[in-house]
Amino acid sequence: MDALGHVNNGRYVDYLQDARVDFLFRTAAELGADALETGLLVARHEVQYRAPLHFRPEPVRIELWISEIRAASFTVDYEILDAEPERRTYVEAKTKLVPFDFAANRLRRITPVEREALQKLVGA
Repeated sequence: MDALGHVNNGRYVDYLQDARVDFLFRTAAELGADALETGLLVARHEVQYRAPLHFRPEPVRIELWISEIRAASFTVDYEILDAEPERRTYVEAKTKLVPFDFAANRLRRITPVEREALQKLVGA
Protein backbone atom coordinates (compact mmCIF):
# COMPACT_ATOMS: atom_id res chain seq x y z
CA MET A 1 0.00 0.00 0.00
CA ASP A 2 1.13 3.53 -0.60
CA ALA A 3 0.29 6.75 1.22
CA LEU A 4 -3.03 6.99 -0.64
CA GLY A 5 -4.19 3.58 0.60
CA HIS A 6 -4.00 1.76 -2.71
CA VAL A 7 -1.61 -0.74 -4.25
CA ASN A 8 1.50 1.01 -5.54
CA ASN A 9 2.05 0.66 -9.28
CA GLY A 10 5.33 -1.26 -8.80
CA ARG A 11 3.67 -3.91 -6.64
CA TYR A 12 1.46 -5.03 -9.52
CA VAL A 13 4.52 -6.36 -11.35
CA ASP A 14 5.34 -8.44 -8.25
CA TYR A 15 1.80 -9.84 -8.23
CA LEU A 16 2.08 -10.71 -11.92
CA GLN A 17 5.45 -12.39 -11.40
CA ASP A 18 4.11 -14.49 -8.51
CA ALA A 19 1.18 -15.65 -10.63
CA ARG A 20 3.34 -16.31 -13.71
CA VAL A 21 5.99 -18.29 -11.81
CA ASP A 22 3.35 -20.41 -10.10
CA PHE A 23 1.54 -20.99 -13.40
CA LEU A 24 4.66 -21.90 -15.39
CA PHE A 25 6.22 -24.07 -12.67
CA ARG A 26 3.04 -26.10 -12.31
CA THR A 27 2.24 -26.44 -15.99
CA ALA A 28 5.74 -26.78 -17.47
CA ALA A 29 6.47 -29.96 -15.55
CA GLU A 30 3.00 -31.35 -16.21
CA LEU A 31 3.43 -30.74 -19.95
CA GLY A 32 6.99 -32.09 -20.18
CA ALA A 33 8.71 -28.74 -20.75
CA ASP A 34 10.82 -28.69 -17.59
CA ALA A 35 13.44 -26.28 -18.98
CA LEU A 36 10.81 -23.53 -18.91
CA GLU A 37 10.76 -23.77 -15.12
CA THR A 38 14.21 -22.24 -14.65
CA GLY A 39 15.51 -21.02 -17.99
CA LEU A 40 13.48 -17.88 -18.70
CA LEU A 41 14.27 -14.18 -18.64
CA VAL A 42 11.87 -11.26 -18.80
CA ALA A 43 12.51 -9.21 -21.93
CA ARG A 44 9.62 -6.77 -21.55
CA HIS A 45 6.66 -5.79 -19.37
CA GLU A 46 3.68 -3.72 -20.49
CA VAL A 47 1.23 -2.65 -17.78
CA GLN A 48 -1.99 -0.71 -18.27
CA TYR A 49 -3.58 0.54 -15.06
CA ARG A 50 -7.37 0.59 -15.39
CA ALA A 51 -8.53 1.38 -11.83
CA PRO A 52 -6.96 1.87 -8.39
CA LEU A 53 -6.99 -1.14 -6.11
CA HIS A 54 -7.64 -0.04 -2.53
CA PHE A 55 -6.82 -2.08 0.55
CA ARG A 56 -9.48 -4.66 1.41
CA PRO A 57 -9.49 -8.14 2.93
CA GLU A 58 -10.96 -9.86 -0.16
CA PRO A 59 -8.46 -11.19 -2.70
CA VAL A 60 -8.44 -10.26 -6.37
CA ARG A 61 -8.10 -12.71 -9.25
CA ILE A 62 -5.18 -12.85 -11.62
CA GLU A 63 -6.02 -14.52 -14.90
CA LEU A 64 -3.19 -15.32 -17.28
CA TRP A 65 -2.66 -17.10 -20.55
CA ILE A 66 -0.15 -17.40 -23.39
CA SER A 67 -1.02 -15.00 -26.20
CA GLU A 68 1.89 -15.38 -28.61
CA ILE A 69 4.64 -17.91 -29.32
CA ARG A 70 7.57 -16.96 -31.53
CA ALA A 71 10.83 -18.75 -32.39
CA ALA A 72 12.73 -17.45 -29.36
CA SER A 73 10.10 -15.81 -27.14
CA PHE A 74 6.54 -16.05 -25.91
CA THR A 75 4.12 -13.61 -24.33
CA VAL A 76 2.00 -14.03 -21.22
CA ASP A 77 -1.10 -11.81 -20.94
CA TYR A 78 -2.76 -11.03 -17.61
CA GLU A 79 -5.72 -9.36 -15.99
CA ILE A 80 -5.95 -8.44 -12.31
CA LEU A 81 -9.64 -8.23 -11.59
CA ASP A 82 -12.71 -8.81 -9.51
CA ALA A 83 -15.01 -11.25 -11.23
CA GLU A 84 -17.94 -10.92 -8.84
CA PRO A 85 -20.36 -9.39 -8.08
CA GLU A 86 -19.51 -7.58 -11.32
CA ARG A 87 -16.38 -7.71 -13.40
CA ARG A 88 -13.91 -4.91 -12.70
CA THR A 89 -10.42 -4.88 -14.20
CA TYR A 90 -7.65 -3.13 -12.28
CA VAL A 91 -4.69 -4.03 -14.52
CA GLU A 92 -4.10 -5.50 -17.95
CA ALA A 93 -0.53 -6.53 -18.68
CA LYS A 94 1.84 -8.48 -20.93
CA THR A 95 5.23 -10.04 -20.27
CA LYS A 96 7.55 -11.14 -23.06
CA LEU A 97 9.72 -14.06 -21.92
CA VAL A 98 12.80 -15.46 -23.62
CA PRO A 99 14.37 -18.88 -23.03
CA PHE A 100 17.90 -18.65 -21.70
CA ASP A 101 20.68 -21.23 -21.52
CA PHE A 102 22.45 -20.36 -18.26
CA ALA A 103 25.28 -22.85 -18.86
CA ALA A 104 26.15 -21.20 -22.20
CA ASN A 105 25.11 -17.73 -20.95
CA ARG A 106 23.01 -16.95 -24.03
CA LEU A 107 19.49 -16.81 -25.35
CA ARG A 108 18.14 -19.91 -27.03
CA ARG A 109 15.21 -20.86 -29.25
CA ILE A 110 12.04 -22.51 -28.01
CA THR A 111 12.32 -26.27 -28.50
CA PRO A 112 9.60 -28.27 -30.29
CA VAL A 113 8.59 -29.86 -26.95
CA GLU A 114 8.31 -26.43 -25.32
CA ARG A 115 6.35 -25.05 -28.28
CA GLU A 116 3.89 -27.94 -28.03
CA ALA A 117 3.48 -27.37 -24.29
CA LEU A 118 3.03 -23.60 -24.69
CA GLN A 119 0.54 -24.09 -27.50
CA LYS A 120 -1.73 -25.91 -25.03
CA LEU A 121 -1.75 -22.75 -22.87
CA VAL A 122 -2.69 -20.27 -25.59
CA GLY A 123 -5.82 -18.53 -24.38
CA ALA A 124 -5.98 -20.89 -21.36
